[in-house]
Amino acid sequence: MPASRSRLDRRRFLKRTATAAAGLAVPYFVPRHVLSSADKAGANDRIGVAGIGVGRQGGGLVARANGMRDVRMVAVADVNLPRAEQRGKALNAEPYQDYRKLLERKDVDAITTATPDHWRAIVCVHACQAGKDIYAEKPMTLTIREGRVMVQAVRKYDRVFQTGSQQRSQAANRFGCELVRNGRIGKIETVIGANYPSPWECGFSAHSVPEGLDWDMWCGPNEMVPYHGDLYAPRANPGWISFRPYSGGEMTGWGAHGLDQVQWALGMDETGPVEIWTEGDKFDPPTYTDPESRSRGEKACRSPMIFYRYANGVTLKLDNGNPGGAIFIGDKGKIEIFRGKVTSNPAELVKEPIKDDEIHLYKSDNHMQNWLDCIKSREKPIADVEIGHRSTTVCHLGNIARLLGRKLQWDPEKEQFVGDKEANALVDRTRRKPYLLPETV
Repeated sequence: MPASRSRLDRRRFLKRTATAAAGLAVPYFVPRHVLSSADKAGANDRIGVAGIGVGRQGGGLVARANGMRDVRMVAVADVNLPRAEQRGKALNAEPYQDYRKLLERKDVDAITTATPDHWRAIVCVHACQAGKDIYAEKPMTLTIREGRVMVQAVRKYDRVFQTGSQQRSQAANRFGCELVRNGRIGKIETVIGANYPSPWECGFSAHSVPEGLDWDMWCGPNEMVPYHGDLYAPRANPGWISFRPYSGGEMTGWGAHGLDQVQWALGMDETGPVEIWTEGDKFDPPTYTDPESRSRGEKACRSPMIFYRYANGVTLKLDNGNPGGAIFIGDKGKIEIFRGKVTSNPAELVKEPIKDDEIHLYKSDNHMQNWLDCIKSREKPIADVEIGHRSTTVCHLGNIARLLGRKLQWDPEKEQFVGDKEANALVDRTRRKPYLLPETV
């Protein structure tokens, strides 16, 4: 067992060892009802959680975790130290500016992280190496290779990793995917997703760096650029979510939700499409030199249109579907999955329950609680790291095809393009020292 194993794991090991010495069979963890009352978790049964990146989305994650009966908030970290201090005070948690110091704490069993996308992989690999379980926001990665490295780290260190694709824990979404998987609309021919825009370029002038913000660390593995408030904020005018190299744009922002539903409904959680191509005007991303809304950039970066083909012949077209799901067209009808809603044509399809002998998908009613439960059971959560990686890969493939503007053959097992050196160079990116992804996890 690595020396960096969490305190929670050490408690499990000691309990198992003591009971085994007495010749008894043991569960992997002590049942909660033994350690706690019905309405309050016992001290030894609560998971020490810390938050890394506690801004807009990350602040919501730590607040949600803090409200769970299984959790005791221990620490928070953010490159913006005043923000970390503010969050820490509200949560009675120790604030840090450097997340690596937070990971050294033995009372941190698990982390939530919602850093900008260009930081996600490094934080998660370091957390695995420190023996922490992880709840990571979507999109899971900035590049395809990062996702595979994260999977390797999670498996090597036996971590529980939940991707923040919370629609998997919504009953209507699960039901819609079960309808598709059980053939209620017959053989699937076409899937129509939303036409998510790719990211564009940023050329903002310099503003003064706010006191307490480590801007060098925020830029991290990316090139050091001048600070600007409308780059630093996730959604502003327009915010880093719209800019390369910090994000994959809404292709990975909303696409990580909608295309995840496509993967789930088609039964593709362990694989992906084999061919990607584009149709329409050449990709021509603008460069924003002054703050403005996302409208101009998103209009330009929705062209050309993206198509995918899976090995089973199903074609996915990014067109006029809804951003939280997709339209599934079969030879016997149509099903549309939204966020928290499913409709069908004929309408009677959604009124028929899934039978006992049909396919039933993983059931979770609360995404974060599912993660916490799996930390104790050591089972895989509903949006395990492999699932998050494969769904985000579909998004990245779309961005790469749009950028290159030609048909691409993809090998989902090798995670390489077939015979295309230029495309394969885009499976990963260069990183600025010292913010490097570990060579060996």
